[in-house]
Amino acid sequence: MSRAERLLRLVQVLRRHRQPVSARQLADELEISIRSVYRDVQTLRAEGATIEGEPGLGYVLRPGFLLPPLMFTDEELEALLLGLRLTAVHADEALADAAAEVVAKLRAVLPKDLRVLLDETALLAGPALARPPETIELAELRRAIREQRKARIGYASDPSKPTTRVIWPLGLGFFQRARLLVAWCETREDFRAFRTDRITEWETLAARLPRSRVALLREWRARESIPEPI
Repeated sequence: MSRAERLLRLVQVLRRHRQPVSARQLADELEISIRSVYRDVQTLRAEGATIEGEPGLGYVLRPGFLLPPLMFTDEELEALLLGLRLTAVHADEALADAAAEVVAKLRAVLPKDLRVLLDETALLAGPALARPPETIELAELRRAIREQRKARIGYASDPSKPTTRVIWPLGLGFFQRARLLVAWCETREDFRAFRTDRITEWETLAARLPRSRVALLREWRARESIPEPI
């Protein structure tokens, strides 16, 4: 267990206890020595944690302490890096660039032991399969989703029969062979999934969604038996 992970776990254990907890109990739960508990308590106090108590009396963490923003367990950091690598490979260009920027920021500010883990993590993102290119900017599509605005699109599920529709963009799914926009279609009066490579035109409208996007997306998930994302 890295030192950063040990400090994080110590804070999590202390948060579970409203009454003072002994160094022996902390050591047993974290599977470390009592001496390490004493050292880690002093380190957290130096970081601004209000930990009251002393050896022989026990320790209690007062509310209000936030860990430094980049205290991750090894598994948390691996999950974060794998997600960023998948984004860099499978998302649109703007998101791929953003993912690379996040990795650079992490590398610049992580503690040394976590920075080594970041650089040596062996979790890799597989290559993207051949995917039809979009003719619209996915960044504009994502902005409409964030701002909860309607959109007018041209759509060609059948190239010989293009249609124009007003939709309520709800979510964007990234898959190896296609990207799918989940939306409420005013023409069909129902939920629909649109392949983004078949959207020929996109216009974000000033009109906002008449219902909460989160509620609509939850309704769609329930209908399709799709679990809530983590």
